[in-house]
Amino acid sequence: MHKFMAFGDVHADFETLWAALRAASCVDGSYLPTAPVQSGLFQVVIIGDLVHPKSERDYTRLTGQQDFDTHNPEHLLLAARRQAAQLERLRTYQAAAPHAVHILLGNHDDAVLNGSYILGTSGGLVHLEFDPGHGGVLLPEHLRTWMGGFPRELRVGAVQFAHVSPLPAHTHYDDLFYGDRSTKHWFRDTPEYVAMSGLEFGVYGHTQIEDGILLDGVHRFAMIDALHAREYLELMIDESGAAALQAVRAVPF
Repeated sequence: MHKFMAFGDVHADFETLWAALRAASCVDGSYLPTAPVQSGLFQVVIIGDLVHPKSERDYTRLTGQQDFDTHNPEHLLLAARRQAAQLERLRTYQAAAPHAVHILLGNHDDAVLNGSYILGTSGGLVHLEFDPGHGGVLLPEHLRTWMGGFPRELRVGAVQFAHVSPLPAHTHYDDLFYGDRSTKHWFRDTPEYVAMSGLEFGVYGHTQIEDGILLDGVHRFAMIDALHAREYLELMIDESGAAALQAVRAVPF
């Protein structure tokens, strides 16, 4: 039996991610994996979207610029540098226990790597810090290589971890993905997708859950984009890859 700790979309809030990892006894004071992670007894899953703060307030907190301007190259450079420094720290953390630290590719990570889409929010915020064509800078090549190796899902027996949903189409961040309403609504409109995919349990992010992690015991999945609510998911998976559903819980920190 292994304990899996799954952490929702980061969106450059690394301070909260590290706090969650500390609360889960997964990281030590030097930002390295603890003994249970090193041994593989604890498995860490980060569900994707490491980059791009969610709001102007979050950009301000990241950079210290009170009036953060998404079109000011100096502000963008500072935002890029601050994120790159934390990505470097996370890369070192994963490299110390690659068998037990799993990071999935989110659509924001993919956008930074491929530059095909300018992502933003409904409030008009755009994420340009890693876009040289709009005043930003490229992520350093070694970090691009590292992120480019992130898988789009993790399967442990009949348990799936993925950024968006159980649908294979939702792992490819293309025009169809961004034009598809179901990427944000499937878990309410068609939650039976999990069972139809032959899964015993699924863990997903991408859609922020305001009140904390959403656990759907009937349809056997969790929506965990809830670091802002200071919650992560803990579940037990046995050697056969079956989840002990009675041991799935949202953990506050």
